[in-house]
Amino acid sequence: MPLLYEIDDDTAQVQIEGELTIYTAADLAAQWLPRLGATPRMAVDLSQVTEMDGAGLQLLLMVQREAPKAGTELTVTGQSKAVTETLALCNLVA
Repeated sequence: MPLLYEIDDDTAQVQIEGELTIYTAADLAAQWLPRLGATPRMAVDLSQVTEMDGAGLQLLLMVQREAPKAGTELTVTGQSKAVTETLALCNLVA
């Protein structure tokens, strides 16, 4: 469930690999949320997410809500099948 984080110019590149579930959400939040505001932009790649549940979706929505408050423009650059299916199940367009 690693969160890969790299800064490229003024953009933080974030990639989540593995599960984005109730079992990983708290650890991911502890790694991810403090980094909001460190750069003006953050690009999130979810193409390597293998499983996603409601807790993972809640984390994504929280990051989406908190990023502008921290001064970070958030974009999603990739989605795995698991992410796409979860968003579709919840009638959310990605």
